[in-house]
Amino acid sequence: MTFVAVAVVRASDTREVIDSARRVRHGAAMTTTAPDVTAAVDGYLAAYGEPDPQRRAELIDTVWTEDAQLVDPPISGEGHDGIAAVAQALQQRFPGHRFRRTSGVDVHHDRLRFAWELVSPAGEAVLAGLDVGELAPDGRLRRITGFFGDLPPRPERP
Repeated sequence: MTFVAVAVVRASDTREVIDSARRVRHGAAMTTTAPDVTAAVDGYLAAYGEPDPQRRAELIDTVWTEDAQLVDPPISGEGHDGIAAVAQALQQRFPGHRFRRTSGVDVHHDRLRFAWELVSPAGEAVLAGLDVGELAPDGRLRRITGFFGDLPPRPERP
């Protein structure tokens, strides 16, 4: 039988309690932005905008696991070749565009999220979104699921 200790705390103390427990178990705060994870995210976004197939493949090999999965609303790819194909399709649809991260990279356990925008050659954001994902133990990306645009409004209750 497993018992879980529950502490009653003020809402303002919740973050401190969670982070303290996390530091005890894992030596780090619950929500972090590890430099290697941020570099992996930035490498992923750079690969999407990289026109040279060889350089794009190098970026993908560096930041994604071999069994990686990328799922966006209109398209998905599995493995390095599948992710490269998604990037190629995006570049054909949006030549000269690049991705820019618009938030920090929020990480807890093996999960992450970050916001981005797709920027035209003229510097205008043409699409924005949020990606959530899973990290491999070595810090590379294992799965990313993308969401485009703002969240839908909450329906009004009758």
